[in-house]
Amino acid sequence: MRTQSALSLEYVPAAITATSMGVPVNPTGDPVSFAFTVGAARPATGDWKAGSWDGTQPRTPGNAYIAHCLVGPGGTVTLSAGKYTMWVRITDNPEIPVIPFGLLNIT
Repeated sequence: MRTQSALSLEYVPAAITATSMGVPVNPTGDPVSFAFTVGAARPATGDWKAGSWDGTQPRTPGNAYIAHCLVGPGGTVTLSAGKYTMWVRITDNPEIPVIPFGLLNIT
C-alpha cells in the first residue's frame, strides 16, 4: 500500500509490462488513464483521469515501463483522506486492459 498526505502533490506510479504474442513490447505510444475508487468498487466511465508515461524506456529490474498520474491539490485528481483502489487503463488496439494495481492510502 502506498501512503500519501492529502496535502501532497505527487506522481503515483504504476509499473507496466506488455507483450504481444509472448514478445515484450513498448506500451508508451498508447494512451494511459487512472482511476481511484473507494474499496473494491470498479471504475465507472467518469472515474478515469489522464495519466502519462515516465519516459519511453523500460526500467530495471524486470523491464517495466512506468505510467503515472499526478495526485493531490492542483493535480490531475485530488483525493480526500481514505483508502482507494488504484486502477490503470491502457488504450491499445484492439485490447484495452484495465488493471487494479494496489491501494493508495490518503492521510
